[in-house]
Amino acid sequence: MHFRLISYNIHKGIGGVDRRYDLGRIIETINFYRPDIALLQEVDAGVPRSRHHQQVEILAEATGLTCFAFQRTVSLRVGHYGNAILSRFPLHDTAEIDLTFGPKKPRGALVARWRVPVGEHTKTLVLANVHLGLSGVERMVQLRRLLGASCLASLRARSPLVVAGDYNDVWSSLGRRVMFGCGFQAAGATIRTFPASMPLRPLDRVFYRGDLRAVGAFAGHTQLARRASDHLPLVVDFEFTRK
Repeated sequence: MHFRLISYNIHKGIGGVDRRYDLGRIIETINFYRPDIALLQEVDAGVPRSRHHQQVEILAEATGLTCFAFQRTVSLRVGHYGNAILSRFPLHDTAEIDLTFGPKKPRGALVARWRVPVGEHTKTLVLANVHLGLSGVERMVQLRRLLGASCLASLRARSPLVVAGDYNDVWSSLGRRVMFGCGFQAAGATIRTFPASMPLRPLDRVFYRGDLRAVGAFAGHTQLARRASDHLPLVVDFEFTRK
């Protein structure tokens, strides 16, 4: 079975160039690539800057990815924002992992099991949606904390697992320093996604392991995607490798 995953920092629906709030641009961008799973970061919930919208609910309905989970990572004076997973198929056993490092800005990972019918069987994929910190030491600690969490550490080596999101990994060192040694592969080469208007840095990454194969990966470069957020969406096509 083939499926498509998007990792996308939507920047609360605020354009990276015009600084204008327009969630419709995010919706149109997601719909253009027709994913089966969307791992989103910087999703607002009840925040004045985004008209007090509950963005995860609006996005789920407008994209047809009606199974969703949301993690309120950062609390504001009014409202919250955080990570969301949207899917065409049910999500189970969701877990929120606190990745906050000392006094720095709150960070987190949202984990869920994605179960999809394949013929007479059901395939299970574990998803971890991350938004890591701005310093190198912080990111290393956060990734190791995530991979050591019971919901991931208990998985067998062949269990399909994707850890994706905004790594803030300017120099693309986390693969070599952490992920590859834990059995992960990177989907595609380092694909530049930031800033969206003229991408120079591969801040968004998709790592995977287990009975999965990435058959294609690219950044969404439509004119709309370049305006909708300050990140481009990272799109990966996968297939399960074990029947």
